[in-house]
Amino acid sequence: MTAYAATLDDIRAAAERIRPFVHRTPIMTCATIDRLAGRSIVFKCEHLQKTGAFKYRGATNAVLKLGKDAEKGVVTHSSGNHGQALAMAAKVRGVPAHIVMPANASEVKKAAILGYGGIVHVSGPSLAEREAMTAQIVAETGGQSVPPFDHPDVIAGQGTACLELLEDAPDLDAVIAPIGGGGLLAGWCLTAKGINPAIRVFGAEPIQASAAAQSKAAGMMVRIPTPNSIADGLLANHLGQHTWPVIRDSVEKVFTVSEDQIRTAMRLVWERMKQCIEPSAAVGVAVILSDEFKALANVRKVGVILCGGNVNLDKLYW
Repeated sequence: MTAYAATLDDIRAAAERIRPFVHRTPIMTCATIDRLAGRSIVFKCEHLQKTGAFKYRGATNAVLKLGKDAEKGVVTHSSGNHGQALAMAAKVRGVPAHIVMPANASEVKKAAILGYGGIVHVSGPSLAEREAMTAQIVAETGGQSVPPFDHPDVIAGQGTACLELLEDAPDLDAVIAPIGGGGLLAGWCLTAKGINPAIRVFGAEPIQASAAAQSKAAGMMVRIPTPNSIADGLLANHLGQHTWPVIRDSVEKVFTVSEDQIRTAMRLVWERMKQCIEPSAAVGVAVILSDEFKALANVRKVGVILCGGNVNLDKLYW
């Protein structure tokens, strides 16, 4: 039997550890989206989480577990949401946070990191450049690296959102989470399957950033050269060593959607649910509205995470 990076017990322990620091976010429904999707949809509203995304769960769990090892600070690379989360978690813990961001990162996310007291280091746009600068800062500062997705404590923290969802909506037939590097989806797999082995778990991904879908199709981890999507939180060009085995074994299918589908879903949530979500959060909504997903049999009620709400209001994608 495969030993995964985290277990349901780890996720339950993470939930207790982070409880004083994170919001227990609400669930919502929308009759219009139910009608368009052809089934009941329950939304887990992590765009209402502190720092505006689910990432605060994993970052907080990781920083708290470091204990005294965090005293010289924490270091990561991020397009934005994980960087914001780690900066906030480090601020609460009273230690420095060094965040490596690509030059093309969202200005609103960069401003938020600075607002939380994070130290921003600008790198080239490629993952290799970001990772190289991160390693350099770790060497110079003695800080602890907290990767954006491929870390057992990050995965366990992200799984706590699914734990809450299944406590509030225990009768779900399936759950869907967007996927970039796979920390969120791996955490949701471990939680959902740990609680109910019969539940179906699906991934949601931009077709222009489809490392997970290609990996599932190939049966092995695939790297893609240049992921490109308005869903900037999902632009990892490969899954992680810790996240891939979970996704390989437990995700039934990773659905891909176009940029136009993402825009349409994002606007629909803004207009009908009155919720401000970012493009990455719209990817799961786009999947449930797709003809391919509607064709699935025996799926009556689906849980979908609205994973973040960090939007540059000077650049609305429609």
